Amino acid sequence: MNENKTKILLINGCIRGRESRTWRLAEAFLKAMQASAQEPFDLARLDLAQMALKPLTGAFFEERQRLLEENDRSHPRFDLAWQFSRADRILVAAPFWDLSIPAVLKLYIENISLDGITFGCNEKGMYGMCRAKDMLFFTARGGFYGDGPMEQGARYLRALCEMFGIPKFRCICAEGMDFEPEREEERMACAVKEAEEAGRQYWKS
Repeated sequence: MNENKTKILLINGCIRGRESRTWRLAEAFLKAMQASAQEPFDLARLDLAQMALKPLTGAFFEERQRLLEENDRSHPRFDLAWQFSRADRILVAAPFWDLSIPAVLKLYIENISLDGITFGCNEKGMYGMCRAKDMLFFTARGGFYGDGPMEQGARYLRALCEMFGIPKFRCICAEGMDFEPEREEERMACAVKEAEEAGRQYWKS
């Protein structure tokens, strides 16, 4: 990978693949972003549904703790964390499931949340160690949640940005997708338009 290029990491947590309404938003953004690129970039894609991510249990968890205690962060199991930490910009696409995010995305986050790679701790507390200047989150929700207390997906990722030292967070959302079926495409088109505009403005932000 060319170190002079902007490194963009796309984390795809859309379980339904191209049938996903969330992925339609991400795809609209990507097309506009790539068409309006004003600088060279590398786009790394992670399709979480196709990855063999392991939960932090049993021997897998114990190995992780041992490596951290030995201050060995070069083990291949930490590659995803290093990739996230070294990205210049982060894109996340995941639907709104059970008031939050799909389990596969939470599993990914548990695997990259590592002291000494994505965050650090000292006598003053926790601080972020990630290079990214922003995270853009795409999601679709069946109901209308806005920024209310039942919305725990974007809220959770925004908090993670603070933990990881990523200063900017934005959510592009298609809401109310399961209400009034006759208006689904209208609402989707509105969100797609927002995603496309974000793609066109991406290199100016």
